[in-house]
Amino acid sequence: MSLNPSTRSSTGPAAEPAAKPARVARSLQKGQHTRAVILEAALGLASHMGLEGLSIGALADVTKMSKSGVFAHFGSREELQIAVVMEYHAKFEEEVFYTAIREPRGLPRLRALFERWVRRVSVEIDSGCIYISGAVEFDDRPGPVRDALVAMVKAWHAALHKAIVLAQQEGHLHADADVEQILFELHGLILSLHHDARFMRKPGALDRAGVGFERTIQFYATEAGLQAEAALNAPKSTPPKSAAKSRRS
Repeated sequence: MSLNPSTRSSTGPAAEPAAKPARVARSLQKGQHTRAVILEAALGLASHMGLEGLSIGALADVTKMSKSGVFAHFGSREELQIAVVMEYHAKFEEEVFYTAIREPRGLPRLRALFERWVRRVSVEIDSGCIYISGAVEFDDRPGPVRDALVAMVKAWHAALHKAIVLAQQEGHLHADADVEQILFELHGLILSLHHDARFMRKPGALDRAGVGFERTIQFYATEAGLQAEAALNAPKSTPPKSAAKSRRS
């Protein structure tokens, strides 16, 4: 004689299907957390040693995990390198792009993008920019890692390109200005900053990057653009106390 499934106790086998999704969810959450910890450690290693310095063994040592444990989350060294590139790009977007686009369109937004980019590079002087070091490591090495690096840098260039075009549309930059040339000059300033500050250890590199940006803007900006920036940066005046009282009365 068999029991009817509908009459089984909730603590018996019938409860297992309900319990399984919860166990699976906890397992997935734990796996995602472990992967995030490994990826953060990998990002730190890559910043100091380059993407080529990454290995499953080195990462296992840093995270105090077994090689097989690390390998379970990243099936190959190449997959690990690509994951690091994508994680670096996500952090770059968060720190540089998403904060800058809150600024008004035109020169204010373009300036914010450049200044936050400089700030990011200044923090990386002692570690290194994966975009720049990765370009040196993989410039002549075709493959998925190089493709990932190129895709991320192209995405950033596209954001800058759009900001420059918007500045033109706002009338802040001359309509006949070469957008690609402006982008080239801004990126060139960042590369020079990274080289002089990190490799040459020259003092004043940050200031020189700022001067270079101002000269670039002065060359391409319209009078309306310069006035818009000046108005945005002008200190907000407070009304006289007598005027404030009269408005309240």
